This record gives sequence, C-alpha cells and structure tokens, in this order.
Amino acid sequence: MKISILKELRSDETRVAASPETVKKFVDLGFNISIEKNAGACASFSDSEYKAAGASIRASAAATIKGADVVLKVQRPMIAGEKKNELAAFTKGQILICQMNVLSDSKFVLAMAKAGITGYAMELMPRITRAQSMDILSSQSNLAGYKAVLDSTIHYGRALPMMMTAAGTVPPARIFVMGVGVAGLQAIATAKRLGSIVTATDVRPATKEQVESLGGKFIAVENQEFRKAQTAGGYAKEMSADYKRKQSRLISDHITKQDIVICTALIPGRPAPKLVSDAMLKIMKPGSVVIDLAVEAGGNCAGSKLGQIIKYNGVTIVGYDNVPGRLPEEASKLFSRNLFNFLAPFFDKKMNKLVFDPKDEIIEGVKVTENGAVVHPTLKRKLNRKSSSRKTSSNIKRKKIVPAAKQKTISKRQVRRSKNVVKGA
Repeated sequence: MKISILKELRSDETRVAASPETVKKFVDLGFNISIEKNAGACASFSDSEYKAAGASIRASAAATIKGADVVLKVQRPMIAGEKKNELAAFTKGQILICQMNVLSDSKFVLAMAKAGITGYAMELMPRITRAQSMDILSSQSNLAGYKAVLDSTIHYGRALPMMMTAAGTVPPARIFVMGVGVAGLQAIATAKRLGSIVTATDVRPATKEQVESLGGKFIAVENQEFRKAQTAGGYAKEMSADYKRKQSRLISDHITKQDIVICTALIPGRPAPKLVSDAMLKIMKPGSVVIDLAVEAGGNCAGSKLGQIIKYNGVTIVGYDNVPGRLPEEASKLFSRNLFNFLAPFFDKKMNKLVFDPKDEIIEGVKVTENGAVVHPTLKRKLNRKSSSRKTSSNIKRKKIVPAAKQKTISKRQVRRSKNVVKGA
C-alpha cells in the first residue's frame, strides 16, 4: 500500500507531513512511502534522510501522487482559483489526510467531494482519551503557546524575571494569558519558567484549577453562566452579551497593569471572540505587547492583522500567521506522529491495507467526504442550510411584483377570456 507525502506550497508553511522517524515506522508496517523532492527542506529533513528511512523520492507532486492510496499533507491542497490547483493532480478514490479547516471552508469540501476523494480532516479529531496521540490541534497549539512567549520577549523592551543588581532591582514582567486551552497552558508554564508574574482568564470553569496548578492567578467573572460555559467536548461556549460586558469590565481593570498579553481563545468553526478592544489598547502601558495567536480566525485583539506587527498607541500588536511553523522541525515531528498514530491502528497487516471502521468514533469524527459526497453530519447540515438559504433568496429575486392597478386589469381580461371560452363551447 502506497502513502505519498507532498511538499507544502503555501509561502508561510514550513512544516511537512512526515519525518524520517515516521517514514521508518510506516515502512516497518509494510507501507511504500513516496515523498516529493525537498518536501522536508524547511523542516531540516533532507531527501537523503528520507531515503535512509526507506522512502523513495519523486521529482514532482504529480509523480508523487500517482498510484498513491493515501496522500498526507499538513494543510489542505489548493484548488482552482488559488495559487495552484493541487487538487487537479489527485485521482478518484484516493484518501487525503491533513488539516482542512472544513468548518469554515465549504468551498474546498465541495471540491474534494466532486473530485471523488475520501477526505479525513485531522482538526476534527474527537477529544477522547484514545485519540489524544492523534490530535494535531493539541500538538501544534502546545508549540504555539511556547513560541508566543518567546516572540513576546523580542518585542518587549524590558526583562521578564526579577533581577537583583548592584544598580537596583528589575521588577518581573506581568504576563496575562487570555484563553486557557493547550496553547494558553503552555504559555503560562513558559512564562512562569522565565520568571514572570502570570495571570490568565477563560470562560471554562475547569481551567481555573489548571491555571493555579501552574502557578498562575485566575481572573474571571465566576457567576452561574461561567459554571456552565463548557461543551461536552471540552471547548468553550459562546457567552451571552451580558456576561461579555461584565467580563470586559473586569479585564479592562486588569489589563492596565499588564506588560504582555497573549491571546489564544478560539471557538471551532466560528470567528475568534474579541477579547481586547480598542478601549483596552488605549489604556495599556506604553511599551506593552499583545501576541494574538487567534489572528488566523479573525483575532482576539481589535487591532491585530494577519501576518503583521502593528504599533497602536504605544502598544505592539503581533499577528504572526502559522506560529507552529515558526518551529518547523519540532512541529513537523509532532504533526507526523499524529498522522502515524491515526493510521497505524487501522492498518491490517494480513490484508496489507487500511481498514477504516465507519462506526468507529474517531472515523465518524474526522471523515468528511466519500464516494463523491459530503458524509460528515455537521458539514452536511451546514451545507444544506446554505443551499436552502440560496434557494429562498433566489426565489424572492425571481418573484415578479405586479402593481395593484395592473393586477385589476389582468383580472378583467381573465374574466372576458373565460366568458368567450364558455360561449365557444
């Protein structure tokens, strides 16, 4: 059975979907591995390392994909209308496994279904114990949280830890983490290791204990709504307007004393919640820094822009895109292990092929398309709603509104015609 790994073509993508380590593991299981030339160059993996691990190197994407049963990527292939139509090189029946952002990219989902590709979106991995080693969001967010703190030190003009010197004492930096998921927890841990005073906030009650266990102080409006603000899958719920107002007042008071703010709050399939407003930016200390890890989903900070560093009223707002890709080697190693851990349990050695159980909770969670159709329940409902909305809108546009005066004329003509028909009969 053949697995192909493609080179990432997006300008900001430095990761690769397989490391020499996971290639060797796949080969040991019985897979044939084909890798596009220089696919791992940005992650410091040479073609010679892949060859030594048992892979064959192909000169182009088309040659790499040809004859493949499974294609692995980091980000989803580009489609018609983008920089290059990568999807055109795929053939019907092939399996594609990567991060697809399907909850916000229905155009790609439909293109993949039309091409007859069976797609598995790794970002939809269920948050269950059995799937922890397969969870790309956790592995990549972990690195993003760590890197966010390091990035903040580049733009922050003072030291992070307290220092006792002959010339006087350097006070510790105050770092505020907004959103306590995997990225937020790693940011807290990293900031504490560097000697900062750390506070954090989140709408999920379970995170309070996690923050405190890492030495941080928890900041939140802890009312009845707060105590119910978590989904069964462990994600944050969208909060009411009243709660947002109360939380905003609390954060405004707190943020004036902070040196560095790290924003990590995301809601799957929805724009990132706005946590830092223009008003808050205006009252922050000059020289303070905001790192917005949610900028790719619209941003938690009002002034952040994707891929840009903005100066706003003396505050530096950092909106790096693809933060895990700023640590390409480690990010690739973790991502590729996630993919291997996903595929290995479904490989049948006797049959020498992958056997996906359609009733398995993991498969139900990540399978997006199959046999030319969208099969994921959430996406099917979403696409059906969009389709119904378009039809309704189209019908309204096509409906001709006839003036009242003209309606009467039409009615009289119809009466005369009906009388003539009766006479003729």
